[in-house]
Amino acid sequence: MKTIIAAALAGTVALYTAGGAFAQDSQGQQARQGGEQRFMNLDELLRQVQEGRVRENRENERREQEFIQNRQRQAQLLEEARQRRAALEQRSSEMEKLFDENELKVAEQQQLLSDRLGSLKELFGVLQQAAGDARGQFDASLTDVQYPDRGKFLTQLAEKMGSTSRLPTISEIEQLWFELQREMTESGRVVRFPAQVITAGGDVATRQVVRVGVFNLVADGRYLSFVPETGNVVELERQPAARFTRAAQQLTEATSGQVTFAIDPTRGQLLGLLIREPTLRERIDQGGIVGYITIALGAIGLVIALVRFVWLTLLTMQVSAQRRNLDRPSPRNPLGRVLQVYHANRSIDVESLELKLSEAVLKEVPRLTRFNTLLRVIAVVAPLLGLLGTVVGMIITFQAITLFGTGDPKLMAGGISTALVTTVLGLCVAIPMVLAHTLVSGRSRHIIEVLEEQATGLVAEASERQHSAAA
Repeated sequence: MKTIIAAALAGTVALYTAGGAFAQDSQGQQARQGGEQRFMNLDELLRQVQEGRVRENRENERREQEFIQNRQRQAQLLEEARQRRAALEQRSSEMEKLFDENELKVAEQQQLLSDRLGSLKELFGVLQQAAGDARGQFDASLTDVQYPDRGKFLTQLAEKMGSTSRLPTISEIEQLWFELQREMTESGRVVRFPAQVITAGGDVATRQVVRVGVFNLVADGRYLSFVPETGNVVELERQPAARFTRAAQQLTEATSGQVTFAIDPTRGQLLGLLIREPTLRERIDQGGIVGYITIALGAIGLVIALVRFVWLTLLTMQVSAQRRNLDRPSPRNPLGRVLQVYHANRSIDVESLELKLSEAVLKEVPRLTRFNTLLRVIAVVAPLLGLLGTVVGMIITFQAITLFGTGDPKLMAGGISTALVTTVLGLCVAIPMVLAHTLVSGRSRHIIEVLEEQATGLVAEASERQHSAAA
């Protein structure tokens, strides 16, 4: 290191000598002063290098001292850790020994407790089972709405009896008996009490709830449902048929006496099935577009049949009245118009009169048989539409089977409903239309037969009259 610094200083001095000589020739006194200043800076550089080396040596010595001290400290900490480990190992051995001794003592005490309990042990076991069963039954019972705090007592009693070191007291046993007796008593009572009810719109309101034993809850003529998981009383979004809601309304308004009311012995299962049963509108909607067309045709045919049947009935009454008064024909009924033709052509020959009367009868036939063909067509087309709906429903069912398989029957229910509902609708339209067509056709045929009978009688009377005149 010293050799390198000396060489650097020698080179610097040589450069200074050459530069100084050159500067003296060209610049004179000014260059000489600059050379002296540079020489002073080199001395200062050498001094700083020496001081830096001394300072570095001091720092190294200090770090060595710290390292030695830390090594001694680490050795001391290691020794302390070893001593502490030995002490803890000894403590662990003592605790294990004490734990084994305590286990033996606990086993002895448990055996002593079991011997002292004797037959009471079976009694407490039955009591614990009864408390657990009662808690499960009470949580799902409708009486829990009126008495919500008893579940906490049963839970504490079951937890307490789960430990063999703690036994129930006489008062707790009597309380359990009281709760069981109250549940049996309340199952046969009809009680009215206020409760928080979640309405079908999602609002919470306080209402007077009527509890029918442990079977049903009603309020304001509407059935309620109890949710054991949340402890809430919820109004059924969809109510059963009107006859059930009327009975619920009567029960809600009654203050004494007897009221006819339908209870659900399954505690909500039958009621749930009842409200899930589709209504007539929902059944019709299941038929789809084919069902709507079938119903529309049935409605049109029913209106036509009703109008025609009423009109033909009134016309039959008029014809009957005209038959009792053949000498005074009325143009407001078919028989009167036929008689007018007869009276207008009494002087002509029999053949011409027969043709005139036949023409008059035939003129009345289209008016009497109007829309009969349409009714017959509707009666024939309705079951065909039902068959079409059946085919469409089967196609929908097979598409569901193709996409999702046969694992979930609910996926196929839509197609099957369409098939069955359209078939039912087709038959429900066809059967009345056949009956209506039969009635309307019978009425019109009866009037036509009366017209033909009277026309034939008039022709026979004219023939007899002409034969008598000729004789």
